[in-house]
Amino acid sequence: MAKDSLRLSDVLRCPQAPVDINEIDTGATSEAPGDKGKTLKQFEPMADELSELQEMLFARGRSNPNARRLLVVLQGFDTAGKGGVVRHVFGLVDPQGVHHHGFKAPTDEELNHDFLWRIRKALPEPGMLGVFDRSHYEDVLVARVDKLVKEEVWKERYDLINEFEMELVASGYNILKCFLHISPQTQKERLEARLDNPAKYWKYNPSDLDARSKWSDYMDAYNDLLSKCNPDVAPWYIIPADHKWYRNWAVGRILLETMRSMKLAWPPAVFDVEEEKQRLSQA
Repeated sequence: MAKDSLRLSDVLRCPQAPVDINEIDTGATSEAPGDKGKTLKQFEPMADELSELQEMLFARGRSNPNARRLLVVLQGFDTAGKGGVVRHVFGLVDPQGVHHHGFKAPTDEELNHDFLWRIRKALPEPGMLGVFDRSHYEDVLVARVDKLVKEEVWKERYDLINEFEMELVASGYNILKCFLHISPQTQKERLEARLDNPAKYWKYNPSDLDARSKWSDYMDAYNDLLSKCNPDVAPWYIIPADHKWYRNWAVGRILLETMRSMKLAWPPAVFDVEEEKQRLSQA
């Protein structure tokens, strides 16, 4: 049974190096309030608090150019549920305070710059909750597995990523990174479901099978990035994602715990409240 005194972020925190995600159960439902029905009932109270905290964050950003910002990074294999998390978790808060960016294959313009150039352009403004659907980590995943760059190039990127994230934290960002961890069996079932339903054809991409054929290579790449880029100031959380209901609840819960830790508060009035009340009474 989940309790407020037990932080799910402590339970699902990525272990310290060396990491082997093959040993982590993709079907686990650690600390869930109960079965699917009981867990989903927790969304309403969680949504109320998340909404208030996000509004506090946004309000601070409207009046303070140095206000904090929150960046959430979602990574995972195809069908792991990045889009589902965006809909079901970040859909709980006011969309005007959310900046969602999905990273695709880099354009020619982006390839003419260093790999972090396009990431910097997509960073959330002060007071915003930013969500990256894929991220700079693609440059030590796809770039490595598909041999898009030389080995010495992608190996250097771990340190560059750590320096980049430390820079963000020093300038007022909180960073929350979630690896949505599914099994190959679950992925196969979800791909089959897309092919069996015309309403889901648009979600299917034949290239998904190409990536699937390199599953073990991607697992090795994930193990390395989780081992090398997992500081306390920009932690990774490994979210078991075979059960969609648990995946969504877990990301939402960790987001809530993270926002609570930011000690957010409403910005103070920049006018004389009593004077404005008096003026309003006479209007």
